[in-house]
Amino acid sequence: MLKKELRKNYLQKRELISTQDLEDLSLKIANNLLELSIWSYDYYHIYLPISSKKEIETSYILSILQGKDKNVIVPKITSDTNLTNILLTDNTKLKVNNWGVPEPVEGIEIKEGKIQVVFIPLLTFDLNGNRVGYGKGFYDSFLAKCSTNVVKIGLSLFEAEKEISDVNKFDIPLNYCVTPKKTYYF
Repeated sequence: MLKKELRKNYLQKRELISTQDLEDLSLKIANNLLELSIWSYDYYHIYLPISSKKEIETSYILSILQGKDKNVIVPKITSDTNLTNILLTDNTKLKVNNWGVPEPVEGIEIKEGKIQVVFIPLLTFDLNGNRVGYGKGFYDSFLAKCSTNVVKIGLSLFEAEKEISDVNKFDIPLNYCVTPKKTYYF
């Protein structure tokens, strides 16, 4: 199926999820993440959810990271296709931007090459680790600047599609995708 069709379908599927179900599914995803052997790293990039789009609630994952005393980096949109990576601290002030994304107002910038694990928002993914986001290319652009060894973990409310038919050379596949029911390894 084409990305455009998948995007439309999965945005509609998300609309049907209740607030309580979203919380429960998000907690299951966080618990499933604990099974991965990713916890020896130091620098973790995680998105803050757009609540109006019913994105996975990442506060549970943030609690795990903070409990393990990890450096947490959150994105700040700086242009039409670029993210800046800001270290999340107790003093970080967040503001919701024009797209509904909570992001830091200011802070300590962390270069892409230092980031070791990235938790990636998505609408759906396929059995080959390809993903469909909102179509703006923020994460593909960001991941292209990261180390080739960065661990890329998608977080999905739904199970994998068989195949995304219009993958292109700029699409960067995942290493893992974690859902409430299982973890996919690519």
